[in-house]
Amino acid sequence: MDTAGARILIVDDDPTSRRLLDVRLRALGCDTTLAADGHDALASVQEEAPALMLLDLQMPRMGGLEVLRSLRRDAFDFPVIVITAHGSIEAAVEAMKEGAYDFLPKPFDTQHLGIVVRKALERGRLVESNRLLRDVLEAHASEILGDSRAIREAIAVAQKAAAANSTVLLLGESGTGKEVFAQAIHRWSGRREKPLIIVNCVALSEHLLESELFGHEKGAFTGAHQTKKGKFELAQGGTIFLDEIGDMPSGLQAKLLRVLQDRNFERVGGTKPIRVDMRVVAATNRDLDEATREGRFREDLFYRLNVVRITLPPLRDRKEDLPALVRHLVARYARETKKVVRGVTEDAMSHLQAHDWPGNVRELANVVERAVVLCSGDHVGTEDLALPSHIRLAVPPLASPEGNGDFHAQVKAHKRAIIRTALDRAAGNQTKAADLLGLQRTYLVKLLRELEIRDRHAATE
Repeated sequence: MDTAGARILIVDDDPTSRRLLDVRLRALGCDTTLAADGHDALASVQEEAPALMLLDLQMPRMGGLEVLRSLRRDAFDFPVIVITAHGSIEAAVEAMKEGAYDFLPKPFDTQHLGIVVRKALERGRLVESNRLLRDVLEAHASEILGDSRAIREAIAVAQKAAAANSTVLLLGESGTGKEVFAQAIHRWSGRREKPLIIVNCVALSEHLLESELFGHEKGAFTGAHQTKKGKFELAQGGTIFLDEIGDMPSGLQAKLLRVLQDRNFERVGGTKPIRVDMRVVAATNRDLDEATREGRFREDLFYRLNVVRITLPPLRDRKEDLPALVRHLVARYARETKKVVRGVTEDAMSHLQAHDWPGNVRELANVVERAVVLCSGDHVGTEDLALPSHIRLAVPPLASPEGNGDFHAQVKAHKRAIIRTALDRAAGNQTKAADLLGLQRTYLVKLLRELEIRDRHAATE
């Protein structure tokens, strides 16, 4: 097990013992920090976030057992090796009960020290890997289905990009599979054995997103009771996927630019630079070119992100992929619901082909899941489908191209008309209106805000 660069905290009140451990661990390539007592040790833990601690049990002011209890109370999970004097095995056993990983008797044997440290570091890495295992498994389970020309071209570019370390920008409407592509790029890359970290840039407030990305030091803000690693640190050696990057607050855009340029950052409330090696994949359903021209997105950050650009086609532009997608989704949901559903009828497939799929693959997955749940036979029929296309919304026609306003203004006006009509039909209920439009409710709320649409009804959610 490689020890190079491992951050180890040595806690011992004996200067000679501290120095001896420091020399031997540095010879193994470790990055060491020294503390003379328990109070200094806990302060160093908050600042350094070590990968391993070597802890003497017999110390003044605050002994090793007290340090172990404090670490366990604050939920620190890095391994601790306790140092015991000759003949104090009982104390070592007590320390193991308090959460110590192993113990080292004095005087130290150099070979034994190396073995114990390597095993402890391996245990710490396994704990961190297990924490990220779900994301990795999901990444390996994801598939890109379809054989249309548009999707094949997108796959070809993604595979070439995966072989390099360049930043990838995924563009496309909501539900087109940007996260699936990000997972595939990670899976196809040389970083596949390292973590894939997924961050939704619109799900958190600016303050929380900053802490989520960069981590924070203890006391950096109210509620920061201990040092926390951010997503950039957790993505070390792997890939970080920044979803909805077009919605990132402007204040954080500058900090992200520095990470992309210099590959280092500081935690919130910290001053020590942290270097990171990671691949960045970003995605958005926004028009970043327009946002950049209008000053809503930093131009320098846009150019840093826009190295390899992949635009994913909407489902309505690759209808030939529908049969393969439907077969896959039916099999998946039949397996999950433990039902014998083998496919869809020809009539049901015709209805699926006739729909425009404004919610793209995500909407298709929702429709198929519901159909499988409701299906009483071995094939999904038309009666099992609940397509928004069955409900016609009367909307005003588009203005004549020679008439008022430019293209973008007319599109926005038409969007407003469609959404207002759906809200009227749903009596102001946003959830029902979203169903009528084939959208997720959260996306409809975002459109209401973007288009400055005020609901004329009292919402009845």
